[in-house]
Amino acid sequence: MPTVYIVGAGCGDPGLITVKGKELLDRADVLVYAGSLVNPELVAACPAAEKYDSWGMHLAEMTEIMIAAARDGKAVVRLHSGDPALYGAIIEQGDILRKAGVKVVRVPGVSSFFGAAASLGIQYTLKGVSESVIITRPAGRTLDRDRIAEFSGLGQTMVIFLGTEHMEEIFEKVQCPPETPAAVVYHATWQDEMVVRGTVADIAGKARAAGITKTALIIIGDVVNPEGPDYTHSHLYE
Repeated sequence: MPTVYIVGAGCGDPGLITVKGKELLDRADVLVYAGSLVNPELVAACPAAEKYDSWGMHLAEMTEIMIAAARDGKAVVRLHSGDPALYGAIIEQGDILRKAGVKVVRVPGVSSFFGAAASLGIQYTLKGVSESVIITRPAGRTLDRDRIAEFSGLGQTMVIFLGTEHMEEIFEKVQCPPETPAAVVYHATWQDEMVVRGTVADIAGKARAAGITKTALIIIGDVVNPEGPDYTHSHLYE
């Protein structure tokens, strides 16, 4: 059956792609990849493949390439950044592919929000500090209204995607105390990664002063405290 593999490339460091994802890249005949969001080392790792940068492509154009190649019996990989289940627009792609008689197989990747946690040395869910992680994004061109103000009042860890251009507006909305720890992580796990720490009151200014204007994650919550939050020890190891 004609098949397209939708693969998460990981969040930056090319070593963070899964073993299965790398095996698929190694034998890909056609590679459709998510532009500059994917490390070029991974794109270069399959030199025999026909390569298509999907930046600027319409959905119909992209899926047409994948459908035609799959029907020709070629090994087709659609390479997304991070894990495609987060803001990856894969349902639309999958629907079109399946309607064309093409099987879709998804291979997870390491999301940038996991990469950012590793770079910060934090644990998003920490007993006595935060039992939940809220993943969200701000309103913008493709979203009329967000729930950042509401979510920020819950006292849990927040990870905000696609918000770098709207940092000032985001921190005007949040309802947690101004001294709440916060961080901005640019290009998590890439060689040019940049980590900025601060509080709800000052992090936007610090990130701008560091030159961060795009491709960063915003993390808010007591788990970000660089001195170590006052957590409760887990019963797991007792």
